[in-house]
Amino acid sequence: MKRFFKIFGITVLAALFLGTMVFLFIKSRPEVQTYELLSPKTRTIMNSIIATGKVEPGNEVQIKPQISGIIDKIHFKPGDDVKVGDVIATIKVVPEMSSLNSAEGRLRVARINHDKALRDHRRNEELFKKGIISVEEFESSQTNLSNAEEEVENSRDALKIITDGVSEKYDHLSNTLVRSTITGKILDIPVEEGNSVIQANTFNDGTTIATVAYLGNMLFKGNIDEADVGKIKTGMPVDVKIGALQGYTFNAVLTYISPKSTDVNNVVMFEIEAKLNIPDSVAIRAGYSANAEIITERRDSILSIEESCIKFSGDTSYVEVFEGMDGKVQTFKRRDIVTGLSDGVYIELKDGLSEDKQVKGNIQYKSGRENN
Repeated sequence: MKRFFKIFGITVLAALFLGTMVFLFIKSRPEVQTYELLSPKTRTIMNSIIATGKVEPGNEVQIKPQISGIIDKIHFKPGDDVKVGDVIATIKVVPEMSSLNSAEGRLRVARINHDKALRDHRRNEELFKKGIISVEEFESSQTNLSNAEEEVENSRDALKIITDGVSEKYDHLSNTLVRSTITGKILDIPVEEGNSVIQANTFNDGTTIATVAYLGNMLFKGNIDEADVGKIKTGMPVDVKIGALQGYTFNAVLTYISPKSTDVNNVVMFEIEAKLNIPDSVAIRAGYSANAEIITERRDSILSIEESCIKFSGDTSYVEVFEGMDGKVQTFKRRDIVTGLSDGVYIELKDGLSEDKQVKGNIQYKSGRENN
């Protein structure tokens, strides 16, 4: 029995020794690595800069009153279309008491003077018919009456302007009628009927009655980092994507680059504008957030390859061209190339590689150990 256990123990030790040797032998053999094979293809490569901003109307104005008072009537609402001259709101004038009292007093004096001039003229008319006074005296009284009538009319108009904001002679030019100065769409009416408003003048911006914009001329307005502003110029093509309109990319042209920087969250930025080309079938609302891709360089129909497969040695760029299979092992040979424009994913091939070649890419998978 002891002899059996002794032989069994020796057998187990021998098996463990042989297993260890086989494991170490297999472990010492190199892994077979298979690489992805990439081929040059004809592509369009672009370099671009991204700017964030908003879509805003190119022509947007704030309509302000030319007279102070109270909003009596609002004739439109936000979203309505208006034309030049359309009355957006009507203002009721609240007269200033001292001015009102002065105007009423002027009118009373004018009427008194008119009544006196009328009596004098009628008396002089009778005397003139009897030949008692001269023609000059009669004409003088007639002139005085005409002046008195004109003063009454002017005083009445002055009082009406104070009370109503407009005279009868110029009611078509009334400042109480707030009119649109452009043709477009009303974006906002920040006041309500009954609100007090202040006229726009040299010392005061005045109360905004409405904001009107022409939406046929939409602009992308955004900011670009100072590190990129030197790479762009007006006239460059821009692709604009609007967050609220997924799946749309709008063509635009860069029309403005600010000559002066602004600080945005402690970062030096420059304001830019690009004119959008929007199809009639798409409705754009003012204030949409958007991203603009400014294309700084573009190469169409050029031979290119994934930049990840490019290797560098000093100032030389090269790839490893696939030569064939040695058993299960791929074989490659170095080839120097000349590269050009890169977009970060693909790079232009100017020389050194043709479209029928395959080059080493990333490791695709590992397949066991190589056979000797």
